[in-house]
Amino acid sequence: MNALGGDFLSRLLEKDAEFKGIYEAHRSYEKKVAKLGKRPHLTMEEELEKKKLQKLKLTHKDKMEEIVSKHRRLEVGG
Repeated sequence: MNALGGDFLSRLLEKDAEFKGIYEAHRSYEKKVAKLGKRPHLTMEEELEKKKLQKLKLTHKDKMEEIVSKHRRLEVGG
């Protein structure tokens, strides 16, 4: 999602409530994974939680990419 221009991302977050919700959840998962990644040792439960969060993050990224593609097609198609 880093390839999105700031203006395009801002418009999309403003116009598309579904995208905004998915984007915010993705960011939340990203922060939690990063926080767990900073710990020197994880318990088995924490390791499982990290893997679960990574999968959710990837799923949300895929959904965001689908929405971005749809909006780009609409912009180009008019």
